[in-house]
Amino acid sequence: MSKGIFIDGAWCAAKGDVFTSTDPSDDREIWRGQAASGQDVARAYEAARRAFEPWAEMSLEARLEIIGEFKKIALANKEKLAQLIARETGKVLWDATGEAGAVAGKVDVSTKAYHERTGQSSTPVAFGRADLRHRPHGVMAVLGPYNFPAHLPNGQIIPALIAGNTVVYKPSELCPAVGEFMMDLYAQAGFPAGVINMVQGARDTGAAVLDSDVLDGVLFTGSAGTGAFIHRKFGGRPEIVLALEMGGNNPLMLWDVQDAQAAASIIVQSAFITSGQRCTCARRILLPRGPEGDRVLEAVLAMTDSIVVGAWDDEPAPFMGPLVSSAIATQVVERANALTGKVLRPTQIMDRGGAFVKPGIIDVTGETNPDEEIFGPVMQIHRFDQFKDGIAEANNTRFGLSAGLISDDPKNWDVFIRKIRAGVVNFNRPTTGAAGFLPFGGPGLSGNHNPGAFYAADFCAWPMASQISETVENMPAQGLSTC
Repeated sequence: MSKGIFIDGAWCAAKGDVFTSTDPSDDREIWRGQAASGQDVARAYEAARRAFEPWAEMSLEARLEIIGEFKKIALANKEKLAQLIARETGKVLWDATGEAGAVAGKVDVSTKAYHERTGQSSTPVAFGRADLRHRPHGVMAVLGPYNFPAHLPNGQIIPALIAGNTVVYKPSELCPAVGEFMMDLYAQAGFPAGVINMVQGARDTGAAVLDSDVLDGVLFTGSAGTGAFIHRKFGGRPEIVLALEMGGNNPLMLWDVQDAQAAASIIVQSAFITSGQRCTCARRILLPRGPEGDRVLEAVLAMTDSIVVGAWDDEPAPFMGPLVSSAIATQVVERANALTGKVLRPTQIMDRGGAFVKPGIIDVTGETNPDEEIFGPVMQIHRFDQFKDGIAEANNTRFGLSAGLISDDPKNWDVFIRKIRAGVVNFNRPTTGAAGFLPFGGPGLSGNHNPGAFYAADFCAWPMASQISETVENMPAQGLSTC
């Protein structure tokens, strides 16, 4: 059973409809609770607004002491969190353990980012000094996704809190148990009442979160459709900070490679890790026509056939688990089957259960398919003739989150990195590789030019520039009598 929602430093009962979450590997219920009503959401915002000024006025050192306590608690609960992530999302345990470990790691990275990107400085000038400091925005709404239900919202919550903002957090309705667990860790750390509040629920709760006249910013990770809706909703309201991370239709290109097996390992992991439920997963694989591309494609097909799909606690450990729900698995399969092209490996629901999906591969060369992200284990193959044609196809998308090049020749990388339009661009590494000490985001429909990770500090505080003289002095000016 649920502890409820967390408002003003205490757990309390929500007033909305009952909903549940289940383990997608066996449909066993994990969590049952009530969604927050509009009234509940309003109380959460009121608490956050009351807490904002004293939290912002607290010294950075005092805020960091509490956040450091959260880091210790998160480390101590890493194993429990990993198992809960695995059970609720379907991630295999080794994958979920990586996410759980990133929760505590976000504290040091975000602290470093705060000092480097939004800290304070003072420069001597003729009249005294010029100072730069940063101030928090106020109350930030954080809307979490289901694919990284702990790491991604935490990656926005921690920078927001360091900067002095307060938070109203809504986890994904598909992962309420992880959201509740995370809120319990924040609560144990000793944040003052109202600094971080959590409301549970789906569309109606999310609408109430966005409709509040108290919020100062929306930090969102999710689909392009929902992100675009949020962007439209706050059009004409420049006072509301928006940080939108919305995925991509990501390309991975190959050119001049001798080791087909090594290339296939990068391709398969780029496309199918986390069952294709990472926003940086490669959706479009670009291979040259001819023997080189044929060898790599053959290796990709063989390696895909070897993928072990299973539940999070299967032994030996599988490579990938089920999708987060059978409903989403069905949507992914339907969208994959709607693609025009030659099916090399069918995208299918597996006998093990409705959320388990057999990875699919479709050769779509020369076809016209929607430029959309299919958030699951679906690989689209594009064949091309010249290097420049591959780059053109890689950029043939409205998105721009991640991209990659596999090549034995660094000179190809030098060209690729100048021509490609994406924010996370890797060379001879999976497209899913991203570092917390670098920014995360991209142009086009992948975001609104407010990248996260190390650059999350930027959208959590605004700069204040000051010219300062310690004395009141007469200031002569042309055409003005000041004597």
